Amino acid sequence: MKKYTYPSVLAIAGFDGSGGAGIQADIKTISALGCYATTVLTALPIQNTQGVRKIYPIPVEAVGDQIAAVMDDIMPAAIKIGMVHTPELVQTITNTLKKYQEVPIVFDPVMVATSGHRLIEADTIDALVEQLLPIATIITPNMDEASLLAHMQVKTLEEMRTAGERIKELGCNSILMKGGHQETSKITSLFFDRKDKCHPFEVSKIATNNTHGSGCTLSSAIASYLAQGKTLYEAVDLGQRYVHHAIDSGKNVRTGKGNGPLNHFFNPQKMIKNEMD
Repeated sequence: MKKYTYPSVLAIAGFDGSGGAGIQADIKTISALGCYATTVLTALPIQNTQGVRKIYPIPVEAVGDQIAAVMDDIMPAAIKIGMVHTPELVQTITNTLKKYQEVPIVFDPVMVATSGHRLIEADTIDALVEQLLPIATIITPNMDEASLLAHMQVKTLEEMRTAGERIKELGCNSILMKGGHQETSKITSLFFDRKDKCHPFEVSKIATNNTHGSGCTLSSAIASYLAQGKTLYEAVDLGQRYVHHAIDSGKNVRTGKGNGPLNHFFNPQKMIKNEMD
């Protein structure tokens, strides 16, 4: 007789053959935090630690079919969405997930890679704002992505705060404005909750370029903690702590010739067992 289930997290994202970002980072993060990872592939980027060389599309219908297949069989306790690079993909994902509004969604608006490569088509941003932002529980833009969403320069903490307020007005439920690109000894991220209250999170900046996939990792970590039953504030706090430790644990490792990945398995958790009713 089957007695247990695992908290399941669905990652809807792009591919990274170098293993540090995208669905690969999602699977590693979700697994390291004791949850069960299911996946839907949205795109096939050709990339490594040095950057993105090309992006091959996945048929839109195939993306919708993948989501339906997972949701019909292994209902996730939380969903993470990453790379969605065409308006057609946005519409397909949104229309499919609207049927499951009780499942929290963490949306990482992947627009610019750590290497600086822009990954999104210009006309996709409007589709994201109109369709995906309203159904997401939380979005997690970095400073470059916040700049694109808010239509303003985002270089300082004050500009982050202003951009966060502008993006909140677009219809977001909550936002984590990531401050990892700040050139200061301390980096501050800003969490705007559903009530428009702004919560700062501050950590010491780690001297390393091994941050490939840090955004993917953070959004997957937040989704994993939500799947475990944490509140959104707790999930945001714990997710950032996990990423900080993963960067610190991997800061001196050489993997590839460019921006290396995090150490996702610095303290792996056993699979969490939930007793079945």
